[in-house]
Amino acid sequence: MLISLNELKKLTKIALSDAELFDLIGSRLVEIESVEDLSKKYKNIWIVKVETCEKIEGTHLSRCEISCPGKSETPIQVVCGAPNVRAEMLAVWIAPGAIVPATFGGENFEIGSRKLRGFESNGMLSGLDELALGDDHSGIVEIDPAFAKPGDSFAEKFDLNDKIIEVENKSLTHRPDCFGLIGFAREIAGILGEKFEEPSLNFELLPEDFNNKEEVSIETDPTLCEKYSAAVFEVSKTNLKTALEADSFLTTDAVFLVKAGMRSINKIVDATNITMLLTGQPLHAFDYDKFLAVGKTDFPKIGVRLARPGEKLTLLDDKEIELEKSDILITSNDAPVALAGAMGGKSTEIDENTKKIILESATFSLYNLRKTQMAHGIFSETITRFTKGQPAAGTVPALARCSALLLDSPEKISALKVSASSASNLAPISVSLEEINSLLGSTYSAEQVIRTLDNVGIELLEKSDDSLRFKVPAWRTDLKIKEDIIEEVGRLLGYDNLSLAFPTRSFKASKTDEILSLASSLRSLLSENLGFNEILTYSFVSEALLKKVNLDPENSYKIINSISPELQRFRTSLLPSLLEKSYENLKSGFKDFTLYEINQISEKSFGLDEDGVPVLKKSLGLVSINSSFYFEKAVLKEIASFLDLDLELRPLSSHSFFEPLRSAEIFADNLPLGVFGEFKNSVLKNFKLSAPVSGLSLDLETVSNLLKNKKSAAKTLKLSRFPFVSRDLTLRVAAETPFETLEKSLNETLKNERLVYELSPVSIYQNKNNREGKNISFHLSFAAENKTLNSAEISAIMEKITKNLAELGAEVV
Repeated sequence: MLISLNELKKLTKIALSDAELFDLIGSRLVEIESVEDLSKKYKNIWIVKVETCEKIEGTHLSRCEISCPGKSETPIQVVCGAPNVRAEMLAVWIAPGAIVPATFGGENFEIGSRKLRGFESNGMLSGLDELALGDDHSGIVEIDPAFAKPGDSFAEKFDLNDKIIEVENKSLTHRPDCFGLIGFAREIAGILGEKFEEPSLNFELLPEDFNNKEEVSIETDPTLCEKYSAAVFEVSKTNLKTALEADSFLTTDAVFLVKAGMRSINKIVDATNITMLLTGQPLHAFDYDKFLAVGKTDFPKIGVRLARPGEKLTLLDDKEIELEKSDILITSNDAPVALAGAMGGKSTEIDENTKKIILESATFSLYNLRKTQMAHGIFSETITRFTKGQPAAGTVPALARCSALLLDSPEKISALKVSASSASNLAPISVSLEEINSLLGSTYSAEQVIRTLDNVGIELLEKSDDSLRFKVPAWRTDLKIKEDIIEEVGRLLGYDNLSLAFPTRSFKASKTDEILSLASSLRSLLSENLGFNEILTYSFVSEALLKKVNLDPENSYKIINSISPELQRFRTSLLPSLLEKSYENLKSGFKDFTLYEINQISEKSFGLDEDGVPVLKKSLGLVSINSSFYFEKAVLKEIASFLDLDLELRPLSSHSFFEPLRSAEIFADNLPLGVFGEFKNSVLKNFKLSAPVSGLSLDLETVSNLLKNKKSAAKTLKLSRFPFVSRDLTLRVAAETPFETLEKSLNETLKNERLVYELSPVSIYQNKNNREGKNISFHLSFAAENKTLNSAEISAIMEKITKNLAELGAEVV
C-alpha cells in the first residue's frame, strides 16, 4: 500500500523529522518496506507557456518558443513533436540537466540540448508517460491557466515534493480503518501523542430524514451484505472527462491517484477512488439508465444475492467470467450488473453519454470476497480493502464524502436509500488500571491511559475506583476484549518504552498437563522402543480426502476463509492424512514402515465449549504398511502394557474405512477408546495402496481421564537385573474359545505373581478337517523383581498358569 507523506501532514500535525517518523511508524504501527522521495524525481521541471508554435516543413515537428520566468528572462526554444502543442497553452517543460521522471531510478536519462532538423532544442515538453503519471503518449500535458502560471515549479504545484511510503499491509489485515489515509493519519496522531481531529463532511446525509424525489428499492441478504447505501443524482459532461486525456487539463486529483498507485478514469470514478483512498471504504458508480435497461424497470430495484449455477458476467475489463456459487452479485431486478466488492459489470459502465448515476457504498462478506478474489484472480485496491472487513458504519459517511466531490449541494441528490442493518455489536470494554500495568509491566496513570486512547477516538464512558469503561469507535471492529485495549495502550505509548524487567511471579511449579505428559510417554514408546516414525500433518484437509475414507464432510467444521481448496475442513480423524503420507513414502522407496501422529481432531458431534468454540480432542493415529490386524493388535497390547490399562476388544459390525471382520473397537472400563484393524480394499485403492495395511486410532482424552482416575501415570518399561526364564506354551482349546480370553488369563496370573514379564503370541493352528478345536501357542519370558527364581518357584508359577487355563477349558500340550 502506497501512502503520501504530504497527505498525512494535511490530516494531522507532525513535528518530527521524516526519518524519526518512519522509525516510529515501523515500531508502533506497520513495517515500512520502502520510501520514495518524489522531489528528486521531479527536480528542475517547470510549468511554461508556449509563446509561439511553428510547424517545421516536411516533418511532424513544431518549433516552439516557451517562457519560464525565473528560469530564463528570454524565450527558450524547444522542438516538439506532439500533435496538441499550440501557442498560448501552458505545458510542462523538463529543463536541460533534469532526469526524465519515467527513467528515474533506472536508466536515469538526463535531458540536454541538441539540434533537431537544424533547430536547437533545449529540454523537452513532456507527456504523461515521460512524467511517469500515466501511459498516454498521444500528446503533451496541458495545465489549466487558472491553476498555475509560467515559471511555477511543477513539483510544487502538483504536490510532488512528497515522499511515498510503501507499507507491508499484511500486518494491517485486522485494521480495515488503516487502509484509508484518514485512519492511517489517526494512528500517526496517536503514536505522536496528539489528539486527532476528524475531518468534517461537506455533506451530512441522514437517510432517515432524507426527502426522496424518486423511488429506489434495495433487497439484500444480511449475511452477504451487512449494509447497502445508494444515492441517485445527475452528472454533468465535465464529470465524464478524464483528467489525463491529451485535451484535458492535468489536475491534482489525477496526480493524487497516481501517487497511490491508481490511475484517473473520469471525474465520477476518480471521486469514488479518492474517497476510498481517504476513508478505506470502496464505492462504485452505475450508469442509471443502463441499470434500468438491464433490469427492464422504471426505477432502480437493487439486489444483492449469490450467483446461480451457469451464470456469467462481463466485467469492466471486457473479461467474461463464469460465476462461482460463492460470488456475490449486485443485480438490477435480479439481473446481474456487478461482481460485488470486486469489479463492476460492462453493462452499466459510466461513459461519455452518462447523464445520471447510482452511487453505491456498501459492505460485503469478506469470506465470500476472498473466494472471489482467488477464483477470478482479481487483486484490485477495492477488493483488497473489502477483504479486510470494512465496518458497516462507514458506508453512508463515505457516500456523503464522495457526493460532495461531484455536487455543490446535497439538494441535487434525488434519492438516498439505505438497507436495514443489524445494530452495532461493538460493546463497551471495561478494564482496570491494575490490569493494564500488570500485563504491560508499566506504571501508567489513569489520566495517561485515558488521554492516549482518546487521541485515537476510543472515548472514556465511565471511570470508577477499580475500572475504566471505554466506548469502541465504529471503525475499530478489531477491539473485542480488555486485552485489546491493553495492547492499544502498550502499542501507542511504545513497547520500546517499557522497562526491561522480568515479570514478578511465584516459584510455584506449574501443574502438569496430563495430555501432554501422556503424549510424551507414547512418543517414547512408539519411536524409541518400537521404532515407528512420527509425522506432523495439516489439521485442515480437503473434502476429497475425507470422502476417500467414506467420512461425511458435513460432520466436520468448514474453514470459512480457507487459504486453499485443499485446506477447507478441520479433520475428524488422523488416519486419512497418514494414509496419504504413506503413499508418498512408498513412492520414495520405503517399505514395511509405520507412521503415527499425535494431534487434535474435531467434529460437530463433539459440540462447542463454553466460549462457543468447537471442542478439540487429542488423538493418536497410526498406520502400518504391509501389516495385518494382528500386528496392530500387538501394537495395542504394547500400549496397554505400557500404560497399565486393561483393555477389552469388541467386534465391529460396520465401519467407514476398516474391514468389519478384521477390526475391533477398543474399550476400557466400559468406555470406548478407539478402533483398530485392516483398511478396506476400496479405501486403499483410493490412496493407491495395496493390502494389507492396518491402522489404529486412540482417543487420548479418554485414556488420560482413565489414568487420572486410577491415579496412575504412564509407566516406563520395567527391567529386571535378575535372569529371565523362557517357556513355550501350547494350549488346546475349543474352536469358539477367543484368543483374548487366554491372553487375559496369562496376563493376570503373571501380574499377580509380581513378575517382570513379556508375553508373545506365536501361532494359532486349526486343522481344516477338525473344526471342533484349535491350538494356540505363546512364548513366556519372566523374572522376579528382587531375586533369582529357583526351579521350585518356576514350577509353582507354571502350575498356577496351567490351573487357571484349565478352568477356561484349555489343555496344555
